[in-house]
Amino acid sequence: MSEQETISISIFDKSFKVSCPPDEVQALRDSAHYLDKKMREVKSARTVMGLDRVAVMAALNIANELLTATRDREALENDKGSAALTLSNAEDRICALVETLKHR
Repeated sequence: MSEQETISISIFDKSFKVSCPPDEVQALRDSAHYLDKKMREVKSARTVMGLDRVAVMAALNIANELLTATRDREALENDKGSAALTLSNAEDRICALVETLKHR
């Protein structure tokens, strides 16, 4: 079993003890900080909202961000593929023109 480190994180003024591999401690702290920030954003938008609802709304917002980023990345990868094909086609046309000019 791999080595685990137990750390204390705080989310929405509640402390939690969480274990993770030592090389993931900073990522876990960053994730907890991000979740805390998102929960506070949700809470500040509404005056009366229970903790469960704040957590669910924050989770939905984060899931939406993740899905949007994933779609954007996929679109960029598709654009990159299209650009590579366009470049390859342009290269082929240039080579054909060079050959035509050589034979003149």
